[in-house]
Amino acid sequence: MSKGKIAIIMGSQSDLKVMSEAAKILEELGVDFELTIVSAHRTPERMMDFAQSARKNGFHAIIAGAGGAAHLPGMVAAYTTLPVIGVPVKSSNSIDGWDSVLSILQMPGGVPVATVALDGAKNAGILAAQIISNFDNEVAKNLENYKKQMKDKVLKTAEEVETKGWKSGKVGF
Repeated sequence: MSKGKIAIIMGSQSDLKVMSEAAKILEELGVDFELTIVSAHRTPERMMDFAQSARKNGFHAIIAGAGGAAHLPGMVAAYTTLPVIGVPVKSSNSIDGWDSVLSILQMPGGVPVATVALDGAKNAGILAAQIISNFDNEVAKNLENYKKQMKDKVLKTAEEVETKGWKSGKVGF
């Protein structure tokens, strides 16, 4: 059990497929989290209450995913002093996801939201774990192991390409 806790929130159930990637990586890295739905437009009071009480409820950062107009991350950031990581979600009503990206990315001065790539919930989870790793050595060690596994996989694939050739079709991509 980690010393820190992350909130994962999303505007609607349709965002769950993307946002579950944050939950999976946090689980893999040994970071405690809670996941729920908080709509900036349909439940604004719930959103405000959630953001204002997040620190008191033991959270150390908030990952907020939203599609379309994507107001959730910025509005949550307006109501808390915790780090907020925004995940733009390409939704059925979005303009190829660009509306979500720009809505989260273009925050006014004084209300920062760290923004990851479109549908980049996994990276949001890793960033949240990195925040926790500043005061949790176990999470820091898990992150080091995760990065080492990525490195080892790339080196193995590079060796396969170099020995079998790019035309073999037998490399581990």
